[in-house]
Amino acid sequence: MLANRIEARPTSGAVGAEILGVDLSSGLNGSDVADLRAALNTYGVIFFRDQAISPEQHIAFAERFGTININRFFRAAPGYPQIAEVRKEPNQTTNIGGGWHTDHSYDQIPALGSILLAREVPPRGGDTLFASMSLAYEALSDGLKHTLQQLRAVHSSRHVFGAASQYVQDSDGRLGNSDKATQDASHPVIIRHPETGRKTLYVNPAFTLRFEGWTDAESKPLLDFLYAHASKPEFQTRFVWREGSIAFWDNRATWHLAVNDYHGERRLMHRITLDGVALE
Repeated sequence: MLANRIEARPTSGAVGAEILGVDLSSGLNGSDVADLRAALNTYGVIFFRDQAISPEQHIAFAERFGTININRFFRAAPGYPQIAEVRKEPNQTTNIGGGWHTDHSYDQIPALGSILLAREVPPRGGDTLFASMSLAYEALSDGLKHTLQQLRAVHSSRHVFGAASQYVQDSDGRLGNSDKATQDASHPVIIRHPETGRKTLYVNPAFTLRFEGWTDAESKPLLDFLYAHASKPEFQTRFVWREGSIAFWDNRATWHLAVNDYHGERRLMHRITLDGVALE
């Protein structure tokens, strides 16, 4: 139980908590925002159920936690540039976010987090997996922690959102602006979370290219080990969506993966991403 009326109920997995006692359509007071920020810092991702909110209310909720980052690759919800559509139509076989990743790690100042709202969901399937990168770090040996502490990694959007990307070509117009996939970024492999100070593993299979100063070939064996380690079930939870469900995750502390197991069905999600701070 948090200090006020909001209750955070931990999931049965290693990360995340469901938030009880809040109706986002009625707005939040200062104590509510403080409680939710504390829960996000504690659990890495917080979930809400049965939230019948408008796009305007979705935006207002997000703005209580930071400045909205206008996504440059995703199609926006009609009339709302702040909201990115994460959509899959019945005839499409490729989903968006179908591999482990951390949003916006390719930015020089990565995102704080994302707030994903389910507008339409299939009758079954389409769950999202989340994994704790703090727990993944803590389970490493002291020797490997020492080695990683001295490293930085290069992240990029070019191979994912650039014009030559098969991912973009398979998106059927859901992704665009390939000319804006020009930024590379370097971040510590082990960061201290900006709000909690907790050490966290900060590489991911989607956007990390190599260790800074290492070749791709030299980097691959260690990165592959870290990816296999961090995706172990003991660091995960699985969220089953319903219409009106919300997941608010911390991109500095978690990975996520959208399960692509609902071919022939429509799934429409609205995502807002929040600006973060430089990582150290």
